[in-house]
Order: sequence, then structure tokens, then C-alpha cells
Amino acid sequence: MADIVATPKSHAQGDHHDVDYLHDGSLMSWMTTVDHKKLGVMYLWSILFMFFLGGVFALLVRLELIAPGRTIMDAEQYNKAFTLHGAIMVFLFIIPSIPAALGNFALPLMLGAKDVAFPRLNLASFWIYVTGALIATTAMFTGGVDTGWTFYTPYSTTTDGPVALMTFAAFVLGFSSILTGVNFIATVHKLRAPGMGWFKMPLFVWGIYSTAIIQVLATPVLAITLLLLIMERAFGVGVFDPKLGGDPVLFQHFFWFYSHPAVYIMILPGMAIISEVVPTMSQKVFFGYKATAFSSVAIAIVSFVVWGHHMFTSGQSQLAGAIFSFLTFLVGIPSAIKVFNWITTMYKGSVSLAAPMLYALMFLILFGIGGLTGIFLGTLSVDIHLHDTYFVVAHFHYVMMGSTVIAFLAGLHYWWPKMFGRMYNEGAARIGAILVFVGFNTTFLPQFLLGSRGMPRRYYNYLPEFQFLHQVSTVGSWILGLGFLIMAGYLFASLRKPFDAPSNPWHARTLDWQTSSPPITHNFHETPVLKQGPYDFFKPFEPSVEGYHE
Repeated sequence: MADIVATPKSHAQGDHHDVDYLHDGSLMSWMTTVDHKKLGVMYLWSILFMFFLGGVFALLVRLELIAPGRTIMDAEQYNKAFTLHGAIMVFLFIIPSIPAALGNFALPLMLGAKDVAFPRLNLASFWIYVTGALIATTAMFTGGVDTGWTFYTPYSTTTDGPVALMTFAAFVLGFSSILTGVNFIATVHKLRAPGMGWFKMPLFVWGIYSTAIIQVLATPVLAITLLLLIMERAFGVGVFDPKLGGDPVLFQHFFWFYSHPAVYIMILPGMAIISEVVPTMSQKVFFGYKATAFSSVAIAIVSFVVWGHHMFTSGQSQLAGAIFSFLTFLVGIPSAIKVFNWITTMYKGSVSLAAPMLYALMFLILFGIGGLTGIFLGTLSVDIHLHDTYFVVAHFHYVMMGSTVIAFLAGLHYWWPKMFGRMYNEGAARIGAILVFVGFNTTFLPQFLLGSRGMPRRYYNYLPEFQFLHQVSTVGSWILGLGFLIMAGYLFASLRKPFDAPSNPWHARTLDWQTSSPPITHNFHETPVLKQGPYDFFKPFEPSVEGYHE
């Protein structure tokens, strides 16, 4: 918001409690810290590195598909490239991106707490994540994996390569997810500021809380599934191999029982960010607060009973298929409630088109496309034709990247001044946002056409009539990459400046914006006492933190 001029609060270096968290301690103290803010920042840099790595594999895949036949790699290398792209993006970036990075940083601040409920457990969660990432990286450099990120049997139990090592990496990463979920649930229940009832919590907290429930309940299923896969490869235990009395389709049931809720581990935090950005950037009370809060819980609950829509062509009974199709449509209702309430909140608001709001508007468009195309895939008769085609690839990316990643970028730009005490270049941010939007749609809209015309996903080669749409998609990936490159440039450039961010550049009402930018080590000098709701923009601002000023 270019019209805001404020003087950042000074940080007296003499008193330990007045030192901002970025300058509190040596490198070793960062490695062993239990400060949720430092852990959130370390998560952020770790997942951004993984995002870069996964993005490189994505660009290589798109470059290979610019023409039929071999372009830059052979079929085996192509299989490994798209597998590593998927595995890195899902397990190492998207799932931990918002809860572990932005959630760790913002959640205690929004609750008025000094830290999470279990700070040492939080530190353990981070290093478990790092361990899982190192194991996955080792698997990449010892031959790579070509199974696809879903590790479907029977291929994953018979192919060569470090499949067991890669699945073990996902197994380890699951513990980080579970422990983070337990920590957030306890924090929300026990560490809310005085006066903060359940219906005075920011909607970001509701979203992270619902996500934590899914993390705790669903992730153990994936852990057991991957452990059974490792045991079958190592010891010949007959769980999925028909020759040993197993059933390969059983793996799909186990995998998707976790992985469909995992889709909401990815998207619910994104929705939670949009629920913060939209009212703040519109300076308007949130429309339908309780309906939006309960819709997060409803999505968390219903997400456990829709896994079968991934398996319409697997031979399951017609009755099961019809039930899963109905439940798939049902889960769209709480999502639609959110979209309706976001749009209504903006109506007649004083909308600022700063970078966080641009990404929020992009989210609404892209999530709308992703959600509506999901109706086609949830319809039994239509899915028979579209299953395992590029239509699924496009739909998945509109929901995962076009929604979750875009929401992550909205949150990153929204909390960047609070995290690092610096304002980025707003003009460059808008240019980067436009390039990301144009590049994303140029990349994935043609894939809906490819899929509806019968182009199978994950194929190394294709018929000549598909070449033009593949070329458009590849050019789109270059525009998208340029947008991310510009984004990295202005964000890193901002870190070279002195602190220049005011305490509350967006004029927000939540507690995270009522402390200095960046926050002091213990967040608040005194425990905040909540005096207003998080979206009471129709009332004069009454600070909940003693000594607060912009």
C-alpha cells in the first residue's frame, strides 16, 4: 500500500526483551532455537529451496514435451524427472509450506501467545523434516525413482532403484507433519489470549486448526502404507503382491485414504490465508464468519470419506462409485460457502490492490476453475474418458498450484514485512504477480484440451496432433518461471535494506500486527488482552497490546 507512511518501531539493543528475533543469537543458536518465529523462517527457506528444485524438474519435463520423441532426455530419465517433480512438490513443499512455515510464524502471534505449546517438539519437527529431505535428496542422487509420486504397486514393488529410500523419506516426513499438527491443536486450545473465545479467533487459526486435525488423523495411514511397501520390497511380505496373496488395489485404498485428506492439508491453509487477506485488504468486516469457520471443520471431516473418487476405473462396485461421486459433490458445498463469503466481503469494501490482494484475487479465479473442473472428474461417466489424461493434470495443478501455491504467495507477501521488517518493491511485486498468473494459465489451460482429446498423462511420447498445445504449455512454463525469478529478485533485494516496515502496514486488526516488525524475541512485552474481534473494521481501532503504535 504505497500511500501508507509510518515510522518503524525502534529496537533497543540494550534490553534482551527488546531485541528483534532476527538479531537474537548466533548461527548455532538458530540451529537449536525453540522460538517459533525462527523455526518458521528456517522452514520457509527450506521449503523454498525444495520449491526451486521441484520447479527445475517441472521445467525439464515441459522442455522435453515441446516436441514428440526425444528432446533433452530419454524415456527413463523422463519418468524419473516427473516422479521427482511430484514427490518434491507434494511431500517437501506444498504439505509443509503454509502450516510449517507461515503457520509456525503467525499462529502464536495471532493467538497472543509467546510461543507454541511445545517449543522443543516444534524444534524436533523441523529437524525431522530436514532429515526426511536429506533422505529424499539421497534417493535422487543414487539413481532416482520412476514410479510416479503415488508409488503405485505392483510397479513400485518390482522396479529397480531406491524406491524404498524415497518412500522411507516420505515416512519420516510424516512424523514432522503429525508432531506439528499436535502442537498446533494444543496451542489453539491452551494459549489463546484473554478474551479470545473460539469465535473471536482469526479465520487463519480456524484453517490451521482444521488442517492439524487432518494431519494427526490421516498421516499415520500413509506411514503404515509406505512401511508395508518397504517390507514387501525388502522381505517379500505379501500385502500388495497377488502372487503372495496380496492385492495391489489395496495400496490405492490406503494411499488415497491419506492422500485425499492430504489435498485438504494443502488447500485448507491456503483458504485460511485468503480469509485473512480479503477482509484486511478490503478494510471490511468478514461476511459469514461462523459459516466460514465451520466450513473449515466440515471440509476436514468430509475429506476422509471421498478417497474412492480416485478409483472409479479400478473395478470397485457401482454402488461404491455412486456413493463416492455423491460425497465428492458434497465436499464442494463448504468450499463454495467460503468463495461466496470472500466475494461478499469484498463487496463495497475499500479494496487495495497491493500484492497480497492480487494473489488473493488470482486464487479466487484459479480455485474456481479447479473446483468446477473437479465436477467433471467426480462424475462417473465423464471420468471414464478423462481418467489418467492431461485433464487430470490440469485440474490437479489448478487446485494445488493455482490455489495452494498462489495462496502461499499471498501469505508470503502479506507477512513478509512482519517476518523480516522490510517492505518489498510493490511495483515489481505486481509485475511478478501478473507474469505468474499469465504463465500459469498459459501452461495449464491447454492441458484441459489435451486431456479431453485423449492425451494420456505421464507419457514420454505423443501423436503429432498434440504438439501445438504442448508447445503453448511449455512456453507458459517459461513465463511462469520468469514471474518467480522476478519475485525472488525483489524479495531478496528487500532483505538488503534497513528495517523500514511499520508495525501494521495493512491496517489489520489481528494481534500479529500489534507487535513490532520484526517482532521482539518474546512477541509481546505483556500478554495481550483482546478488546476487539479480528475483523471489526467498522469500529474505531482499539489496540489489544499495551504500548502499541504505528
